[in-house]
Amino acid sequence: MWGIQRSRFAGCNGSDASEEAEVVLNIGGVKQVLHGDVLNRYPETRLAELVDCSSKSPEEISLLCDDYDSDTGEFYFDRDPDAFKCIIELYYYGEIHMKKGICPICFMKEMEFWKIGSDFLDECCKSNLQEVEDELAEIAEKVRTILVDREGDPSAGGWQRFQLSVWRLMEKPESSLPAHIIAIVSFIFILISSVVMCVGTIPDLQVEDSEGNLTEHPTLEIIETVCIGWFTIEYLLRLISSPNQIKFFFSFMNIIDFMAIMPFFVVLILTSLGAGVMELANVQQAVQALRIMRIARIFKLARHSSGLQTLTSALKSSFKELGLLLMYMGVGVFLFSALGYTMEQNHPETLFTSIPQSFWWAVITMTTVGYGDVYPKTTLGRCNAAISFLCGVIAIALPIHPIINNFVLFYNKQQVLETAAKHEIELMALRSGDSELRAAASEAHQHVCHSLSSCHSDTYTPLLKHPRGGPGIHTPSMETSFESTAEATEYFIS
Repeated sequence: MWGIQRSRFAGCNGSDASEEAEVVLNIGGVKQVLHGDVLNRYPETRLAELVDCSSKSPEEISLLCDDYDSDTGEFYFDRDPDAFKCIIELYYYGEIHMKKGICPICFMKEMEFWKIGSDFLDECCKSNLQEVEDELAEIAEKVRTILVDREGDPSAGGWQRFQLSVWRLMEKPESSLPAHIIAIVSFIFILISSVVMCVGTIPDLQVEDSEGNLTEHPTLEIIETVCIGWFTIEYLLRLISSPNQIKFFFSFMNIIDFMAIMPFFVVLILTSLGAGVMELANVQQAVQALRIMRIARIFKLARHSSGLQTLTSALKSSFKELGLLLMYMGVGVFLFSALGYTMEQNHPETLFTSIPQSFWWAVITMTTVGYGDVYPKTTLGRCNAAISFLCGVIAIALPIHPIINNFVLFYNKQQVLETAAKHEIELMALRSGDSELRAAASEAHQHVCHSLSSCHSDTYTPLLKHPRGGPGIHTPSMETSFESTAEATEYFIS
């Protein structure tokens, strides 16, 4: 039997507690004896209602507890004894603090059972609760997205169903085998186009036109045209099938896709206008610039790489650290370039002709690149250079660790959220008896196992396992059955 020291049962006026108002509790097999004067400090809670049960009928007592032994006067509760240790802190300290390892969502359910408001929860625990609620909302959204992708909207019309089918085919590689094949083909076209762009600049593979200028080999141009044709068809299909065309058009990745195909058609239009237009110097420079813009298509790989997407999201969450890095470097470049110019300007063979020209030297020195095109020739200038690259190393190293931590935390969080959502899909498939959903869930099982084996974040472990089916995740019971996956989604999110 565990309990609190007798000195903690003293009354509010400092006198010893009376033995006449003892309340005997059995919380999950753990026995505890409390005193009525302590529990009456919060009379609206469930524990305070147990103090005076002599005037209550057996039916009223059964509403307060799971079972009651009239011979021993012991109340039985099928609740978590570890969580109850935190609950009783309210009656002695006036606030509740969750112990480490307790799921915040489940703990809030415990507080609700004991009729204790969330206002008594400590501030640090409230912030932890908010984080978990946000994660559960993300899981619910992922589950809803997965179910909609696999089943669709039953109320949609013929065109909307066709639009959704094309959208899943072009945007959701995991939704079906044809969608997965299209994603692989698109990835291959991106690689071929990038290789052709690089190979086309090799002089030995170029040919001379009628004016003696080197141009791309006709075979490479044909390959480039085929790749652009694929990118154009892919972009148009995704644009037409998008649920929100405006949001689609202004999305960053879709802007990259547009920039990857736009130069080809602009050059094609300028070429069709005739040789007179192409002879203009400004037009030729514009064509060269548009050809260089073809490098943007390499960013299309991010659409098919979850690792690159995670890196992009991690960098977005690290803007503060990146800003500090740029600020450190900016201050250092301005300071050491000014010092370098001041110390080197009187040397007859100085390479520091002005402070703005010295910025280049400061940048390559602080980043430890050191091309050697600009270097100090005086003793003071060399000392300034030594201090500048030491400061540069420190300035670069300081924000790197927080950026790496953000990436690791974001990556682990995404892995756990995806794993939790897929686990929930599997549970729904087992409960609902939906053969199609069950087949999709079994197909995702290997994915889940791989994610679990590669994710070891203690921060999000409570999201995955709990003795009652999940930390606040609304898991259907064994008797629950669903007629459709839409009904399962509504049950889960509620």
